[in-house]
Amino acid sequence: MATISITADTVSAVMKAATPNKTKFYFDDDLAGFGFYRTTKGTGTWFAEFRPVAGGSKRRLKLGRVGTLKANEAREAARKAIANAALGKDLAKSRSDERASGTVKELVEAYIAGKAMKESSRAFYRTTLKTQIEPHLGSTKAVAVLRVDVQRAHDKMSKKAKYSANRAMALLSAAFVWGSKRGYVPEGMNPASAIERNREEARERYLTADEMARLGDALREAETSGIPHKASKSKHAPKEKNRTVYGPHVTGAIRLLMLTGCRLREILHVRWDEYDEKRGLLLLPDSKTGKKTVVLSAAAQAEIDSLPRVGVYVIAGQSAATEDEKPRADLKKPWAAIAGRAGIGDVHIHDLRHTFASVGAGDGMSLLTIGKLLGHADTATTQRYAHVDVNPTRAAANAIAGQIAAAIGGR
Repeated sequence: MATISITADTVSAVMKAATPNKTKFYFDDDLAGFGFYRTTKGTGTWFAEFRPVAGGSKRRLKLGRVGTLKANEAREAARKAIANAALGKDLAKSRSDERASGTVKELVEAYIAGKAMKESSRAFYRTTLKTQIEPHLGSTKAVAVLRVDVQRAHDKMSKKAKYSANRAMALLSAAFVWGSKRGYVPEGMNPASAIERNREEARERYLTADEMARLGDALREAETSGIPHKASKSKHAPKEKNRTVYGPHVTGAIRLLMLTGCRLREILHVRWDEYDEKRGLLLLPDSKTGKKTVVLSAAAQAEIDSLPRVGVYVIAGQSAATEDEKPRADLKKPWAAIAGRAGIGDVHIHDLRHTFASVGAGDGMSLLTIGKLLGHADTATTQRYAHVDVNPTRAAANAIAGQIAAAIGGR
């Protein structure tokens, strides 16, 4: 047994030294009961020693591997364990109970299944769990997760997808809050709270008049002569010589996104029986913000009327008119090909919705009207287009300044 000042440097020196011929213990000269030991295989393990009750036998609680936990993190964990022991809480004993507790994956799964939410949100959360949370924290016992574990997981997620990493933290935090109220984890436990998240900036990409014209040309080319294969990697669209031709439901979906400002799923999931042809409406029973009525322009209605009626969905998918018909999943490959052909490869398909709003704001329509057309539940959401809405402001400025200029006289 040796007593040393445990710091990152002193521990590093011990771990680099020759492997001991028997397990050697090192205790900190500052925090009694805190230390680490190194085995004959060279492995180092942090621990905390304490007496659960006065006069009782000592307990040793393993805190984690040297290298996995930093010295300052291990010291803080040891301080917590020793402090709890002084209050009569035996963390060493509670570790045996952890084996029977659920994992982070099981906690989040229970939250997704038990929380009232839209099915689209449920599907999104399941994907986030599988791709983001599960690889880093999924098998860890929920009651054993520390904030430092979650922060490290977020840092690793952020290297691949910053925004998705933030979404994963929001889901994890919600799951712990939900679980703490239902006995899955101790009350108030939420290691995902106060995690330093990535800075997010609202994307503002609108198509110019010239870009819209080029996109229109690309759409017509896509449904007639076809897009050259170099611009398309689709394996499903019919091929015509060296080009890929896209059917009217693909090009029609893109046009409807532009002409309505709807979200992608709203267009891909709309059924023919939700189309009120006489009144020119789409009566959506379940959009992102709940039940929604879309007022169709003459151009949008003409586009819908031109589409072949195949199956129950306005935009027919691969399973159209079959017993197990499902809506089209996405437009990723066709959009990449058509947008690339139009020279707007940096445009996301959701930017078509932003374009619809920006055109309205630029023409002087009120943000309230634009918000109603887009189906915004919160008027604050529409405020992102306020900087485009300059015409009414300029008209007001001209009216006021005109009267002042008349009063003071010109040059």
